[in-house]
Amino acid sequence: NVDAVHVTITYHENFRETVLQIEKWNRFFEQFPDLIFQGRTAADVKVAKDTKRTAIFFGSQNPSCIEDDIGLVEILHALGLRFMQLTYNNQSLLATGCYEKVDSGVTNFGREVIKEMNRVGVVIDMSHSAEKSTLDAIELSEKPIAITHANPSFWHTAKRNKSSKLLKTLSDSGGIL
Repeated sequence: NVDAVHVTITYHENFRETVLQIEKWNRFFEQFPDLIFQGRTAADVKVAKDTKRTAIFFGSQNPSCIEDDIGLVEILHALGLRFMQLTYNNQSLLATGCYEKVDSGVTNFGREVIKEMNRVGVVIDMSHSAEKSTLDAIELSEKPIAITHANPSFWHTAKRNKSSKLLKTLSDSGGIL
């Protein structure tokens, strides 16, 4: 009775290794069509509910799957990627992770990747990103962003959790936690 799941298909894998994970999931979709299918749009959540199956939405915990090639955003979207984090705890080519001492925000390359993610329809996920980087992403993105797996820092002061100021900005932008 679960309509949709966001599945991490890649953490630190490169493009080719990510494609291998997609191939693995494609076999699962073939083996268990009565239970799961690949979710690609919000409408698939209703399809899943109506057919008593679960829509599986692909996500990446890290932008390593695009390597340093912005064109891979569109290719991975075509293969089903629907969520991508700009960082995973540490500095990436796109933004600063929550474990870094200095948060320099979204990089120039990150700005371009955000535009491309907006264009093709990949949700920007800032779950493991630092405060300034997350605020930058909210400001730069033309579409609402998501923080799919972090909590308010007033609940617990973990490095990944988000401040009240950030959560207010996220809410005002239409984004989700």
